[in-house]
Amino acid sequence: MTASIPQLSLRDELSLRDELFLLGHHDDTGQPHVHRQALALGMAGGVLIDLFLAGRITLDSYGDHRAADRWLRLNSDQVVGDLIADTALAVIHHSRTTPTVKAFLRSFADDLYERTRAGLVAAGILRHTARRRLGGLIRADAYLATDTKWAVVARARLRYLAAGREQPDNHTAALAGLVAVLGLADHLYLDDDTATLTAHLKTIAAQHHRPIREITAAVDAATGDLATATYR
Repeated sequence: MTASIPQLSLRDELSLRDELFLLGHHDDTGQPHVHRQALALGMAGGVLIDLFLAGRITLDSYGDHRAADRWLRLNSDQVVGDLIADTALAVIHHSRTTPTVKAFLRSFADDLYERTRAGLVAAGILRHTARRRLGGLIRADAYLATDTKWAVVARARLRYLAAGREQPDNHTAALAGLVAVLGLADHLYLDDDTATLTAHLKTIAAQHHRPIREITAAVDAATGDLATATYR
């Protein structure tokens, strides 16, 4: 079972949004493992989950709506001290109509990739480098981790869960679900085959609080819609 919900406090470690960004890129090259927009949708889901765990939001429990169509409800608009998370609170608070999970994910993910990257650079976790290719004709920008410990620690927590060595806490169980639906399991550098590991991570995430499962399901649906639109 997952731990009880911590009220009105975010975790001391990196946010789900930041951890997903780091896990979604190659440590050495900085190249994304998945489509940037898909990763941004996952990170937007991470923002909502962190706000839920901090006691700021919940999902409506009325009707027979799909996960993506549930409405976001504010429990508190008290700031959490994270610029992007506080922006999300303001968006929900000042929306003309109560936003659904799906609507929030799509709109908030729009420039979330760039905002998250900028925040990690400002925090000294990423550094910007510029390289020249094709005889100096093409400039290639890259953002590399100043210290791989953050991604290593996140992978280690997921490794311990996959091996059954630890019980999932709220944060790590949520991370497991988001990693699974984004297709990042094969970049965790574990011995398990990708299908088995993904299924295992989803099983772990399925033990989580219902609103977090529903946010994760909404991310899964949104990335599926993105893939469908790409191939039309």
